[in-house]
Amino acid sequence: MAGPRAFAGASGLGDDGLALALAPALTPDGVEASPRFFHGFATHPQVLARGLGVLAEITATRYFHYTPTTQRDPVLTAQGDRLRAECFSACNSVYARLDLLAAGLDGGEIAHGTTNVDLGTATRALLTQVGRADLLHLAVGLDEVRLATLDATAVERPVAMPARWIRALGNVAELHHGLVPAFSVDAAGARAFLATVPAATATTRGSGWLVPDRRGVRLAARPGPAAGAAVAVAGLHRLSALRRMLTHVEGMTFHHGGAGDAEAVVVEVALPAARLVVGLTAEAWRGHSGEGSLLTGLAGTSTGADARLVSALLSFEPVVDVPRLARATALSEERVRGALAVLASSGRVGWDLHDAAWFHRELPDDPDRVERDHPRLAGARALVAAGAVVRDDGGWTVSSGGTDHRVTGDPPARCTCRWYLTHGADRGPCKHVLAVRITEDR
Repeated sequence: MAGPRAFAGASGLGDDGLALALAPALTPDGVEASPRFFHGFATHPQVLARGLGVLAEITATRYFHYTPTTQRDPVLTAQGDRLRAECFSACNSVYARLDLLAAGLDGGEIAHGTTNVDLGTATRALLTQVGRADLLHLAVGLDEVRLATLDATAVERPVAMPARWIRALGNVAELHHGLVPAFSVDAAGARAFLATVPAATATTRGSGWLVPDRRGVRLAARPGPAAGAAVAVAGLHRLSALRRMLTHVEGMTFHHGGAGDAEAVVVEVALPAARLVVGLTAEAWRGHSGEGSLLTGLAGTSTGADARLVSALLSFEPVVDVPRLARATALSEERVRGALAVLASSGRVGWDLHDAAWFHRELPDDPDRVERDHPRLAGARALVAAGAVVRDDGGWTVSSGGTDHRVTGDPPARCTCRWYLTHGADRGPCKHVLAVRITEDR
């Protein structure tokens, strides 16, 4: 897209969250100032209806201490060959994304753009009434998302998105980027597993190891002989919304970090012409917005300028081509990935495990968001500016709060501060490690 891009309307950040306007979209006909993302029919209407129902249930639920809420506001992105709907649970410990592929949409072109809407009471009621053979019309545009059957119509208006979702989208991208497939099961195994998942209200919430067996998947107390494929999971009840898809599941893949206990987990559900992805934090009480997984990438001294350069070349790609961006920007692929980490921190790129690639979504740019949302990074830069980082034999000394902290190892670095002793590297580096990283990059 040539020239600077601006949003068609005014976006704002208020006490109730971030209100989104839409950016002009790059379409097959050129730049569209007032885009309409899709206008047509779902070829698998019940998959679409129940998939959106899964998102509505997840975003309305606090899973740590079960509490239903009224918040139902997925982010919708059109990318030319698919529609993506994304959300977080009310407790922020569950991420969910429904990918509607081109084969699942008929009667119109899929355009490019992003919006944020609330799935209100009327729409939820309509979705529950959709049968396998019903016609389901879907229109996603600048001002509304419209769902219609032959008997009823419901319209949703764009609503504010919680500011914490921006932080969470960035952390999800980085967390998922480091995951690998553990094992997959077929339709029968996946359905048998979903039938055993505890309800969101269950007192026994299911923690342990998911291991493959001849029947599909079972929850075990130990990883057993299949340790390499076993997936450590805490709070299996957070997958309960997936039971809505029981009759449509065609298979399931489990992704993990391979580190053992207490790690992020992603479950990818194969559906007719669609995929449903659910990501869980390592513990049910931990939210995605506080994981700090992006901090190392954000600490680079040139990442801000690189991000602005890379951002100008993005146009709602479903798969971001890193080598192409490197050639177009004359940056190394490593610097392009660092730039994508900065863009992820503003929610503008995500990571698709199925495609093993970044994808672009458009949100309002906020140059100050990185430091506002990452106080450890701001603290690290302040330490560097104050000359508090000194190299010595075998490592670094960082003076902070009247105490000298030792940072050693490269990478991963270790620190003697209280944060590192409490969390290790599990929730991102401490500000002292970040300060050393910034100093080394200078």
